[in-house]
Amino acid sequence: MEPVIVLVGVTGVLLVIGRVGVRPLRRPAVALRGGLAAMFLLTGGSHFVGMRPEMIAMVPDWVPAPEFVVTLTGLAEIAGAIGLLWPRTVAAAASCLTLLLVVMFPANVHLALSGGPLPWWDELLPRTIAQLVFLAATTTVAVDAWRRHSRGLRRRDEDVREPDAVRTGAR
Repeated sequence: MEPVIVLVGVTGVLLVIGRVGVRPLRRPAVALRGGLAAMFLLTGGSHFVGMRPEMIAMVPDWVPAPEFVVTLTGLAEIAGAIGLLWPRTVAAAASCLTLLLVVMFPANVHLALSGGPLPWWDELLPRTIAQLVFLAATTTVAVDAWRRHSRGLRRRDEDVREPDAVRTGAR
């Protein structure tokens, strides 16, 4: 539940800051990038501190070297969070984080079905809803970034094809 709170809280704060005067944060996708970055720093860090044993226990039995997998996914989450903050890497980072969420979802299913203190549906349903929120957020940021990236490439291609007189406005 903490990751959802961080995502929503940081995104909300950044949107408010954008409304008060920081122009780049007025775009919801930019504020969402900040919320996702904070969330993935939190979840990525928990792969190393605090929840590491629980994370290792979540890894399905059929996955080899659970400790290594937890380390690798934690590093991927932290790298993705950093990538969301740099405009040149936003599209790739959001796309990779989307894929990472899909690949890691079986660990949530494994945890829910492994016979914890709650019935499996009480474990799986909230995790699935949270995962869908995260996927919606990373997909939104990825689509926005790829669209903006492709528009920028088209503009540069058009600039290259136009004669200097047309581009500079000279007659």
